[in-house]
Amino acid sequence: MIQPVIEINHVNFTYERQRVLEDIHLTVEKGSFLGLVGPNGSGKTTLLKCLLGLLKPQQGEIKLFGQQIEKFKNWHEIGFVSQKANSFNTGFPASVFEVVSSGLTSKIGLFKFMTAQDRRKVYDAIESVGLTKFAKRNIGELSGGQQQRAFIARAIVSNPKLLILDEPTVGVDAQTVQNFYEMLTHLNKNLGITLILVSHDIGAITDKVSHVACINKNLYFHGNSKDFESLKDDEMSEFYGHSLHVLTHDHSH
Repeated sequence: MIQPVIEINHVNFTYERQRVLEDIHLTVEKGSFLGLVGPNGSGKTTLLKCLLGLLKPQQGEIKLFGQQIEKFKNWHEIGFVSQKANSFNTGFPASVFEVVSSGLTSKIGLFKFMTAQDRRKVYDAIESVGLTKFAKRNIGELSGGQQQRAFIARAIVSNPKLLILDEPTVGVDAQTVQNFYEMLTHLNKNLGITLILVSHDIGAITDKVSHVACINKNLYFHGNSKDFESLKDDEMSEFYGHSLHVLTHDHSH
């Protein structure tokens, strides 16, 4: 039996006496592409921070690759791209190659010279996100969507087994978003990376992901995307507490 990438059991988290996560159970299998959806303030970002070891739940257990998170050391196996990546300082004087190679510093050390093998990894990561012809271009000269691709390349250059993306398409135009999802599908299917995509936009992701977890303090639904699509509108509105047409970006917890 294959070891799950993530196991979350009975996780509760409270901010200043306000319960944000309540009795969350969630298992993410190797090779899956999970869409984590929910309205503003539903706890998605808090759950991410718990998964990344940035917050510690008051109750419950989190395991990464079969290991309790408190003992987990192989953080290079997890790549993370935040929604803040696309508010990057565009005046920063670094090429796409340099930005992506910074993702190797945890492995090679900050001031170590890159080997030919390291450079190959950087170019491979750049190629996998479709930015080969921009490798020497200054990051500030790229569009928002291209910058976001560069940050994904930085996240995958150390060959992570799990990639977590927090609202990666905020502020990116529709055509770029479509290309972006195709790239994620390639990373998932062809490179075998387990993906978690956090999004407020249910409609955009249900036909892209293999599984959906719907969270609003509690975990309301976790299953494959076909079962999720078959849920009735009124059931979904009950999950969200309002009509699904008024979802906005999640900039809160």
